[in-house]
Parts: sequence; C-alpha cells; structure tokens
Amino acid sequence: MAGKKYYTVWKGLQTGVFDKWKECEARIRGVDGARYRSFQSKEEAERAYLGRWEDYIGKGSKKVSKPKSGNPVWDSWSVDAACSGNPGIMEYRGVETKTGKQLFHQGPFSLGTNNIGEFLGIVHALALLKKRNSGMTVYTDSKTAIKWIKDKKIKTKLPRDARTEALFELLDRAILWLESNEYANPVLKWETEQWGEIPADFGRK
Repeated sequence: MAGKKYYTVWKGLQTGVFDKWKECEARIRGVDGARYRSFQSKEEAERAYLGRWEDYIGKGSKKVSKPKSGNPVWDSWSVDAACSGNPGIMEYRGVETKTGKQLFHQGPFSLGTNNIGEFLGIVHALALLKKRNSGMTVYTDSKTAIKWIKDKKIKTKLPRDARTEALFELLDRAILWLESNEYANPVLKWETEQWGEIPADFGRK
C-alpha cells in the first residue's frame, strides 16, 4: 500500500499544498497548463511550494505532472478497475468524467486482474453508450486494455478454473459483443501524468 501523499499546486484555480488528491484535482481541473506535483511528505510539498515549479516538474517520481496544452474531453465517460493484489479481488466501474457520477459498478470478483477489469469496464461503457446512440469518448488508464479492445481478444495468465469461471464468462460475452457490434466511440488513454488520477479511480493508492 502506497504511503500518504501531499500535493503542491503552483498554478490552478487555487494554489497551495493539499493532503488529498481530490482537493488537488478540484484546483487544477479545467486549468490549461496547470502545474502540480505529488510529494511523500508535507515538508517536501511545502518547501516545493515556496520554490519554482521548474525545479520540481520532470524530476523524481513518475507521478510528476506537467500537463500538456490540451485537456481531456470532459463530456465523456471514464472507467477504472481496482484489484487487491494482482491477481486478487477485483472490481470495476464507470463514471461521468466531468462530474464523477457513478454510472455502473461490477464486482467484487474473487479473483481477477486490473487489465481484465479495465477491459470489461470499457466494453460495459461501449455497450451502454450504443444503447443510447451516443458516440461519447471513453477513457481508461490501461494501455493493455485498449490493445485488447482493438484486437477483440485478451491475453492473460489468469487461470480459468472454478474460482474465475464467472469472470471468464463475462469476458466471453464482452469479446462476442466486440465481434458483433460496431461503434464510433473513441477509446482513449487517460494521461495520468498530465491530468492526475482518472475520475473513475477508486482512491485506494
């Protein structure tokens, strides 16, 4: 389990040091060129806030974020999976990207992986959007899941046995849906390093 993090915002709707990701996100969402970074201690975050962002962005942790000039498509859906261990107990959900309103939630499954959850979340979102005749964008932070969607097949080492049969039945149905349906929805990678955690994140990091 990752330790607690503190977030320094140099440019946003409000600047300062925040001890929760959601508080940081609220200050940077929609701000073009927002400048922020996570730190392992409050002392580090406060020291950084008093300094120049140029001295911290791009150094150290992979969580460092220097947003691109572009912003996400806010009128979209986002999906994410949470797994206690990988493989482990898994669940996934989809939310409105702009508001964080939960649209669907599945699980927990007794044994699964993050990528499987992300894949199922994307297909779940695509199927619901097709029923609504919507071409809305779907975001995920899993490159692997995006590849599986494009290939219309999965590649996993998770065993298919009594523990996972129900999950694999869902996967079979998801693959069949992809093979049987056409959709115009863009399935895009959520750029975590630029935009922060995906809005569907379960907040357990």
